[in-house]
Amino acid sequence: MRILTALLVAILASAPALAQAPLKIGLSAPLTGPDAAFGQGLRLGAEQAVADLNRSGGRKIALVVADDAGDPKQAVAIARKFAAEGVSLAIGPFASSVAALALPAYEEAGIVMVAPGATWSPLSARGAWNLFRLAPSDAQQAAFAGAYIAERYGTRRIGIVHDRTTFGRGLADEVSRTLKARGRREVLFESLVRGSKDASDLAARLKRAAVEVVYFGGLAPEAALLINAMREAGLDAPMVGSDGILDKDFAPAAGPGAEGTVMTMEPEPRRLPEVRGAKTIPRTPEADAVAARSYAAVELLAQGAARARSTQGTKVAAALREGGPIRTLVGDLSFDQAGDTRYPDLVLRTWRRTADGRIDYLGSENGP
Repeated sequence: MRILTALLVAILASAPALAQAPLKIGLSAPLTGPDAAFGQGLRLGAEQAVADLNRSGGRKIALVVADDAGDPKQAVAIARKFAAEGVSLAIGPFASSVAALALPAYEEAGIVMVAPGATWSPLSARGAWNLFRLAPSDAQQAAFAGAYIAERYGTRRIGIVHDRTTFGRGLADEVSRTLKARGRREVLFESLVRGSKDASDLAARLKRAAVEVVYFGGLAPEAALLINAMREAGLDAPMVGSDGILDKDFAPAAGPGAEGTVMTMEPEPRRLPEVRGAKTIPRTPEADAVAARSYAAVELLAQGAARARSTQGTKVAAALREGGPIRTLVGDLSFDQAGDTRYPDLVLRTWRRTADGRIDYLGSENGP
């Protein structure tokens, strides 16, 4: 009897995947609006992943695409639409602000939400059961920067400046915490309000404190303003910042003082594999920046459902958190209890003078 039972189980397990209903995966992306270039990249990556996985055999996947236009209200409505259509696994929304406001709707609907681009640290702070973040959070990036500063600059005097935004202050606070955990403390913790036109007073305070390296939490315009003011004050301290200063206008605005500025950021994005005979899709820098991660999100959800042997959101979420790493196009992915990636992929880039005299971000230094 046991032999017959085992044989029956084996037969059922090997039944054609076509006997199963397709696995529905939702995509909420800004296909219109100011972030449309990123949204189209998310769609490109997800569609290619679905096509590749469907060709490889196994359970078929159906992608349910919705345009949230980068608007939180539309994103919440899409979460409810997905629930009504039996979608329990979803990718998006893209922007941190949209993802944060839509997350409770996904949680209430029992839908797993894979956020491909949201970096705002508090998004995962309350430990929502259904959230999985693919991009390194701002806190993870700042901790990486703090560790780099502590090791690279030893006992030198450290100044920390932020632009008073949630983004900039969050980075600065996390750098400070990381330094303290490593037995270091900044000698000055200051701010430069976003939109400022003069940083001379702040530069003078940094110079009086004999600061030897500055961490800046904020965006390129204020970072450039501060570098100019520091150099005019005779302060040669290098600056370390985040990818918030990754802007083509940073070096022209900062002038010669931009040379040597270090940024923490993700490595160059992986490109999607070329598919012979596929329709031609415009490969914009924005699309290339997110397409591979969207491809990986489909792989993650498909393997999570297979591991859980279920499409129920809570079971898939448990399988993603409690199982081992899942291999994807962007590498092996695993998550902590908050839903953040366990091993964020981060590098250091330095603005240097090129052969033609420009200052551009080049090369990669070893991280901490």
